[in-house]
Amino acid sequence: MQKVFGQSIRIAAVSAFVFLSLPASSDAQQPATSTSRIAGRIIDARTGAGLTDAGVQVAGTTTGTLSSIDGRYVINRAPSGTVSLTVRRIGYAAKTITGISVGEGQALEQNISLEPATVQLTSQVVSAAAERGTINEALNHQRNSSAIVNSVTADQITRSTDSDAAQAVRRVSGVTVQDGKYVFVRGLGERYTTASLNGARIPSPEPERKVVPLDLFPSALLQSITTSKSFTPDQAGDFSGAQVNIKTKEFPAHGMVAYNTTVGVNSLATGKTLIAGPTIGREWLAVAGAARLLPAVVSAAGNFGGVNQSQMNRAVGSFRNAWTPVQNTAAPNLSTGISLGGQQSVFGRSIGYIASGSYANTQEVKVDEHRSLAVPDGKGGTKEFNTFIGSSANRSVLLGGLLNVSTLIGSGTRIELNNTYNRTADNEAKLLEGSLDEFQFPTRRSALGFIERTLRSNQLRIEHAIGSRQQIDLGFTSSGVSRVEPDRSEIEYVREQNPLTGALLPFALFSYNPEGARRTYGDLKETNTSTSADYRLGFGDPANEKILKFGGAFRFTDRTAINTSYSILGYGLTREARQSQAEQIFDGRFTSGNSSVFSVVLNSTGGSYGAQDQVAAGYAMTEIPVGEKVKVITGARIESSELRVNSVSTAGERVRTKLANTDVLPALIANIAMTSSQSLRLSASQTVSRPEYRELSPITYRDVIEQRDIFGNPLLKRALIQNYDARWEMYPNTGEILSLGVFAKRFRNPVERVDVATSGASQLSFVNADAATNYGVEVDLRKRLGWIAEPLEAFTLFTNATVMRSEIDITSDKLSSLTNKKRAMVGQAPFVLNAGMSYASPSGKMTSTLLYNVVGKRITAAGVTPLPDTYELPRSVVDLSIQFPVYGGLSAKVDGRNLLDAQTRVEQGNVTRESYRSGRIFSIGFRVQK
Repeated sequence: MQKVFGQSIRIAAVSAFVFLSLPASSDAQQPATSTSRIAGRIIDARTGAGLTDAGVQVAGTTTGTLSSIDGRYVINRAPSGTVSLTVRRIGYAAKTITGISVGEGQALEQNISLEPATVQLTSQVVSAAAERGTINEALNHQRNSSAIVNSVTADQITRSTDSDAAQAVRRVSGVTVQDGKYVFVRGLGERYTTASLNGARIPSPEPERKVVPLDLFPSALLQSITTSKSFTPDQAGDFSGAQVNIKTKEFPAHGMVAYNTTVGVNSLATGKTLIAGPTIGREWLAVAGAARLLPAVVSAAGNFGGVNQSQMNRAVGSFRNAWTPVQNTAAPNLSTGISLGGQQSVFGRSIGYIASGSYANTQEVKVDEHRSLAVPDGKGGTKEFNTFIGSSANRSVLLGGLLNVSTLIGSGTRIELNNTYNRTADNEAKLLEGSLDEFQFPTRRSALGFIERTLRSNQLRIEHAIGSRQQIDLGFTSSGVSRVEPDRSEIEYVREQNPLTGALLPFALFSYNPEGARRTYGDLKETNTSTSADYRLGFGDPANEKILKFGGAFRFTDRTAINTSYSILGYGLTREARQSQAEQIFDGRFTSGNSSVFSVVLNSTGGSYGAQDQVAAGYAMTEIPVGEKVKVITGARIESSELRVNSVSTAGERVRTKLANTDVLPALIANIAMTSSQSLRLSASQTVSRPEYRELSPITYRDVIEQRDIFGNPLLKRALIQNYDARWEMYPNTGEILSLGVFAKRFRNPVERVDVATSGASQLSFVNADAATNYGVEVDLRKRLGWIAEPLEAFTLFTNATVMRSEIDITSDKLSSLTNKKRAMVGQAPFVLNAGMSYASPSGKMTSTLLYNVVGKRITAAGVTPLPDTYELPRSVVDLSIQFPVYGGLSAKVDGRNLLDAQTRVEQGNVTRESYRSGRIFSIGFRVQK
């Protein structure tokens, strides 16, 4: 293992040095005599909005330009050396930026903020370094936003150990991530959080959820992740807990090429012998092998009614003969990526672009895995049912790519085309041993699965400024997702009793029951088309501008999900044959001719559904200054939605469900500037939460992880939510913040996931509660430590904490069977704590960050009498990241993730439903940027 790891490090280092020696991009290879360029944005210091028609001039020369849409400007013939820029715009104080150092033939990015003029136009003079320091992207966005938001930027992500968007977003106050991918905000379940990419809704590749798993997005492709916690009418109305907007990288002002490669180890996996799923063909590229597809002869057999034995045997023999995990030595984790960007002249027009691609191949494990169900013990408590222990392993591949281009037409129109494609594959293997209590036999279960997910998004945005006070934004987005589980195999062996002595046999036998051999095929496809149009008008005194904004949007979603499950019954097998390995039992020796050993049954836990979801919306809102310190934002959104779900069971039963509503969603926000560094935000709004597609489908399906049946409820209603927020913010210095916020939400008809007690193992379903409340307090602190002692100025302490409570109100008879009529909402955690310390050298080239995260005991499913609720217990996570320069443009990064390796644990009453450890992860990476 050390040899493999050592070779990987050497390969990574050599690759980085070789790349460092390659020629730079064409932008960077300008001749020594070429002119230089200065580019950037002019923004309003109070709102963060880009300012058009601002004059930018190189002091002492006639060289200059006007800023265009979004405040962007480019000075193409800037003199080299140290220069000053003077910026002027009506209604704003003029500003001169000094000490701008421009190399011969190079490009420099210089962003500039202007203060609105109040009584008189007083010119300002600042240094270039000071001006760059005042534009801290994350806090600047948070400070100037109309709503209550939190942002994580590319710089913060780079300094952490986070490898994808799901890991990065959990650094935001009140945010937790379940199963490593699903976002919970303020303790609310994933149903109350929406996700968008560059402002457009992302479809979900999950068959049971509309939620988007954020582990689809590699961190290398991210510019920022913004979490909006208060609703404004220009946002989608199913905003309830929060809206998470993932923004992909924008093109740089100058030519850039960057390459990175990383190798890592998992303390419980790398170099060790683990179970694994057999691979086929190009699965290392996240492409399922053709042998995994549903055999044509099985598909043609339908529900196997009227099929003769010869046809039955051909069907059994056509299944891929892979049932048992293989033993492999786990390889190191590997990832690599390349990005290039800049500006090029195409047919005389300047085109900004960035292209990026990334690849990761990682090993995930669950060691000391314990799984069981809970049933009543007859004494008011619970006892374990069908307990299994063992391990799981998953080889995960993540591919990501983007191509974003942008250009200006004149000074008032910007056209932007964003293209993103991500692909993941998980090759899973599971081996568990325990007992089936209903049969009283020791049992061994193994499962193999391959899940392939893709996400595509193509977005065209047009921004057009009409003068300096009007703007029209148009957006057109086409996106699609797929989730293919081409072939999940599950096999079960039992130790039966000797019919003569009653003692357990010393060897395991292939099981007769319907769980003995199962094959499951799943296929989900969803397309999403959306359009939007927004108009913005500024009027009144430019220094105290009033804003009117209105627009509309339309979104259409079409989803098809098919899940087919087969049980292979071997009642004709002899006891001797049942002792054989699964690959021997199904190698064809028992399926020749008219042999009557096997029969195939189409399971009831399958079927398919189609969903068509359309939402049409219009809104109007205003931003009105009241005096010099108060701004009021108010307006309303009208949303008309219609959701149709058509379900077909494996028996051919059809169920049609329709849910249609028109809702008026008002919002009122007041932002009060208490001082130059302190503000108070107040907001009230109403939003909506609609049931997810699968929740409306009454067809029963099998959760292959928990081995439980789940069925939907076609009588579900949409929920209405009233939201109230108040937050005080203080920005004492650049890059520092102290904020204190309170929030409260009132729900009507919230959808809850509940355990439904049956004579055997419990099932899961969904119901509307009558009402619920959610409330809490948030604290956010980021402070450099130089105030303690000057040598500590390089250290920054940051922490955010959220303490929250929720309560379900159940008064109607339909839910009277719930165990706890005043319990917390499903997904609710009582607290979330993020903390950390970072160090940055004076040059900024060496950084280190220590991160801590813990989530309080949270409810994962509500119990039904006599079963109690199910909870996930707190788990502390510590990560460490260190970055440092090596040589020239080569830098290195050393990461340690999950350093405590605390156990994941889920309990129901006194029963441990699930527990496991996943290992410590250590990695070293190299990055070259030119």
